[in-house]
Amino acid sequence: MLVSVTGEREMEKILRAASQSEAGISRDRILKTSDKMFDSVAGTETPQGVAALFRQPVWGFEDVLRRDTPLIVVLAGIQDPGNLGTILRSAEAFGATGAVTTRGTADPWSPKAIRASAGSALRLPIVRGIAPPILLAQLKMHQIKVVAASSQPGKSSAGGPGYPRDALRGPAALFIGSEGAGLPAEVQHAADMTISIPMSETVESLNAAVAASLLLYEAARLRKEG
Repeated sequence: MLVSVTGEREMEKILRAASQSEAGISRDRILKTSDKMFDSVAGTETPQGVAALFRQPVWGFEDVLRRDTPLIVVLAGIQDPGNLGTILRSAEAFGATGAVTTRGTADPWSPKAIRASAGSALRLPIVRGIAPPILLAQLKMHQIKVVAASSQPGKSSAGGPGYPRDALRGPAALFIGSEGAGLPAEVQHAADMTISIPMSETVESLNAAVAASLLLYEAARLRKEG
């Protein structure tokens, strides 16, 4: 671990948190440096004064199914690591069982994504880089509903209007696409239903992280209602 003069104020809290995990940090492996030197080696702007090397967690698809009623957030083509990290933070906060990123999505363990996730990227089970057809087949095999987030009004797979309350209460995979391109056509076609957030007609769409957070909150609320 590398700690700047400013970062020393947070060091004790970090050491306590690390001691409760498998990635314990011994004090004899902590190096201290000046704020100026730390800024020169940090990979982010306005660093917080603490840097460390950890092994990336290794998760499998079975890890995101760890409960009887899984709620999986699928990030399909999101390019901004800040948005991606924010979604992972919301996913953990609202009880998602895990996350999946499809090919072409930003790295959830990049420095900016980890920082935006406030550590959730290191705790929440994440499966990276799955091709959409393979993921859709896995979800179907495990009888998990595919719920596609859209800027258009939601509808059921039968074509009738309605809010997919039952889908969010049960085993579900919530697909979030990029703000520009949206979800891939193959996901839209395979989705059991779509879901949208009511908003002013003057606004075309929401930021991907904001939309995902609202939908994850709604899923958590519905599941608490039973």
